[in-house]
Amino acid sequence: MGKITAENFNLWYSGFHALKNVNLSFRENTITAIIGPSGCGKSTLLRVFNRMNDLIEGVTVDGKVLIDGMNILDPQTDLVKLRKKVGMVFQRPNPFPLSIYENIIFGERIHADSIKKDRLDEIVEKSLKSVLLWHELKNKLNRPALRLSLEQKQRLCIARLIAVKPDILLMDEPCSTLDPQATARIEELMRELKNEYSIVIVTHNMQQAARVSDDTGFMLLGELVEFGGTHEIFTAPRDKRTEEYITGRYG
Repeated sequence: MGKITAENFNLWYSGFHALKNVNLSFRENTITAIIGPSGCGKSTLLRVFNRMNDLIEGVTVDGKVLIDGMNILDPQTDLVKLRKKVGMVFQRPNPFPLSIYENIIFGERIHADSIKKDRLDEIVEKSLKSVLLWHELKNKLNRPALRLSLEQKQRLCIARLIAVKPDILLMDEPCSTLDPQATARIEELMRELKNEYSIVIVTHNMQQAARVSDDTGFMLLGELVEFGGTHEIFTAPRDKRTEEYITGRYG
């Protein structure tokens, strides 16, 4: 069984059938890309895995979504624990209007009843090292996070997630606001992070999906049309619709 598995999963927005009978299995410690034209359901599918769609009025679902074999759609699911286990990086970096240090320990303060300063310092150092920001920022930890560059902000948001020790990182168009050089550095970071985390990335950039992902799923009109190894999807797709999208005939 995969790290994340969906079985006959459907989702409706107030009667609109947004995700249709999705079946998939994402492997552990890999980068999985979800590609497809705008409005095809990519981001909706991503938000299923930490139940962020629950925050939208009128959403209904059926089927199963399993993470480590547990059905996260069960009404008894602890959403705080789920969202700690399954962290999310958004399209636009969203650091809090706090210091760099306070951004990183924010989640730890929420999840831990009490924690010593030495331990917090350790968490900050380890988290910043994991996103290759420690040497740049170790003497600037009390500066406002909002003054960082766009790339640094995105790295900081990833560090903030890593600080609470998730298993899975969801990334929704994480490079769409970055220039090509910053994009390349974030992609390299993703390759390093997959040694410790399972990563699912939604991207409109097919070249990015081809560069960074191990597996790729192609979505169209709420349907998961094809899913498999990235090399096979891009060089020998089985479905004509996948081939037409990849070759630029639509989308």
